[in-house]
Amino acid sequence: MLLWPFGRRRLLADPKRLGRWGENQALRFLRRRGLRTIARNFRCDGGELDLIVADPEGAVAFVEVKTRRNEDFAQAQDAVTLEKRRRMTRAAKVFARKYRLENRPMRFDVVAVILGDSTKPEIRHYPNAFRLR
Repeated sequence: MLLWPFGRRRLLADPKRLGRWGENQALRFLRRRGLRTIARNFRCDGGELDLIVADPEGAVAFVEVKTRRNEDFAQAQDAVTLEKRRRMTRAAKVFARKYRLENRPMRFDVVAVILGDSTKPEIRHYPNAFRLR
């Protein structure tokens, strides 16, 4: 999805819209690489998961999407702090228990979506960004 000049301004003005757009971009990116969508925006008392996908080998990936205008001050993936990792781990355990996925291999990925100055965003995927504890 390319950014139109009027759409870019609207995206940057609304953080929720920007985040949702980034999740859509990340999901399209992952699907093109053969991953299948299991769920989006799973929430529980323990935390929240942006995307949950399955890779072709059957592993379940819990994906945190970080969308940024640019990376002038820090890398997008660095925004996945230790506390965010803990919340994702708790939510992943709840999700796996609820949908009986405990016997499947699981991992945590991060996808960075960077708008930059061009009409096409830069998307980077970090599989196994951290481990389940």
